[in-house]
Amino acid sequence: MKLATKPVTLGMIVGNRGFFPAHLAESGRKIMLQVLEAQGFRVIALSPEETLYGSVVSHADSHKCADLFKRHREEIDGIVVTLPNFGEERAIADALRWAGLDVPVLIQAFPDDPMRMSVANRRDSFCGKMSACNNLRQYGIKYSLTSLHTVDPESEAFRQDLARFAGVCRVVRGFKHARIGVIGARPTAFNTVRFSEKLLERSGISVETLDLSEVFGRIDRLDNEAAAVKAKLGQIDEYIQTAGIPQASLLRMAKFGAVVDDWMMETELTASAIQCWTAMEEYYGVVPCTLMSIMSDGLLPSACETDIAGTVAMMALAYASGKPSAIVDWNNNYGDDPDKAIVFHCSNLPKSIFVEEGDVQKAGGLIAPDDIPVMDFQEIIAGAVGKENTFGTVVGRVKADPFTYLRVSTDDLNGRIVAYVGEGTLTNDPIKTFGGYGVVHVPQLQKLLTYICENGFEHHVAMNLSQTAPAVNEALNKYMGWSTYWHQA
Repeated sequence: MKLATKPVTLGMIVGNRGFFPAHLAESGRKIMLQVLEAQGFRVIALSPEETLYGSVVSHADSHKCADLFKRHREEIDGIVVTLPNFGEERAIADALRWAGLDVPVLIQAFPDDPMRMSVANRRDSFCGKMSACNNLRQYGIKYSLTSLHTVDPESEAFRQDLARFAGVCRVVRGFKHARIGVIGARPTAFNTVRFSEKLLERSGISVETLDLSEVFGRIDRLDNEAAAVKAKLGQIDEYIQTAGIPQASLLRMAKFGAVVDDWMMETELTASAIQCWTAMEEYYGVVPCTLMSIMSDGLLPSACETDIAGTVAMMALAYASGKPSAIVDWNNNYGDDPDKAIVFHCSNLPKSIFVEEGDVQKAGGLIAPDDIPVMDFQEIIAGAVGKENTFGTVVGRVKADPFTYLRVSTDDLNGRIVAYVGEGTLTNDPIKTFGGYGVVHVPQLQKLLTYICENGFEHHVAMNLSQTAPAVNEALNKYMGWSTYWHQA
């Protein structure tokens, strides 16, 4: 199962303090379990048979909780600490430290009812949350907070908190043992996409390499009638309109795709980056863009121009949202509007982010039928290597939707990984060009562009039709330890 879509499993710790009303721990546990399970989470927690109401109060309770979590180490993606009353802060911190899972932790505190503040019903979770956080800070345990200091688990606000936290968990989980394949060398003229493999490895991200000569050699040994080739031809035909594309070019694409699929399965890779110019065109006669588009659309992100750091950004967005990501250029101004720009690539964008027939009808003439994606040739490179050698791009317009953008970069000079993230909107503003394209509106865009240039970020940026900047920012900054700028208006 792809990591981006695998359900999230949460450990749960129910805080309790002995001289506060214990019945609140009992009812609070039941409510939180119901909420988590209703939202699709699998939950691992102490039972009322193991500790009082399944809560954590004593030294022994902490050991029981830690042992439970350790037994499920490979399953637990994050932990929710719920405080139905003040909670025993040391017991909570000990349970987390002794479990040693190194996963995101969310702290939630129940709100009090001002009309029910008697000794028998008073929670004081408002105060207890501060004590719990203080202890986690002392222990060096990273944690996340709800948007409101105290929040009813059955409220919409908490459901949104859970959605964000699930995104955080998926990003952190996804990068724990991530393996990215890079096919071919960096395009000689593109210093921009250089990266530090060692810095990525420090964060748990491994890179496997395959030279284009090895790919071409495997293709030479692959029969045109092989089952894998025929299956790939069928997949391409179902995926995109190929009218006017020579059959010989489609066959080359299918054989390339079959070899790449086999290598990625063999080496357990979940993402890739490919040298897409100009060796592919000159020595093999097609571009790999459609094949990369298919992979990205299937939540196996694939970046062009061997942009491994760009692939990492695509992965983060896909993990957070469960939707396909694309790599585009911050490409051009849009007239004299300082908060709009054109995004573009040649392209290998996943099909699901492009406009569909219904989008054309709803746009009221602002976008045209030929904005719907089709396979075509690569107009830029064709000038150097010939049109006949560049079939395989996916051209069309990106749909007008809210989106999140992210760039990850290895800052080799300072030995760290850095990033920026933010949200904007794709528009239906008129544009006529080639490749994969769209017009974006980003609040305070000029400030963002200044930040990009002053900090030496690449012109490539990953984008995803979701609003997941808060989750991505928290995952990268807090849990991955990557210095991340969150651009907000």
